[in-house]
Amino acid sequence: MDKNKLLSTALKAAIEAGAEIMKIYHKNFDIELKSDFSPLTIADKNSNIIIETFLKKTSIPIISEENKQTDYNERKNWKNCWIVDPLDGTKEFIKRNGEFTVNIALIQNNKPILGVIYVPVSKTLYYGDVITKPIKLF
Repeated sequence: MDKNKLLSTALKAAIEAGAEIMKIYHKNFDIELKSDFSPLTIADKNSNIIIETFLKKTSIPIISEENKQTDYNERKNWKNCWIVDPLDGTKEFIKRNGEFTVNIALIQNNKPILGVIYVPVSKTLYYGDVITKPIKLF
């Protein structure tokens, strides 16, 4: 899959996950605590499922804050992987202050090659595509 399609996939995943987060934002929801005592909500879980639905189609492994992690002995050999935080700022989400994001990055040979940050409350989308080959400017 070419990098433009991968970026497009990540953008769509972030926007759809953000829409799901906003469905929950103004409702009452339960708060769980993870093993590290950080909060977890249904918005974290649902946005993670949506993002995974999009990213799994790329056949690139996914590392997400909300998933059980693949053993390091396997991960260390990956040339590519997605790194995802489906709801970065869960504490802010709980406070309903709007200061949370959906984050998706594609890593290749231990370096980020593209990334997406989506702010669901303002519907602001940031993305970057790193040039992976040198280009001659002049």
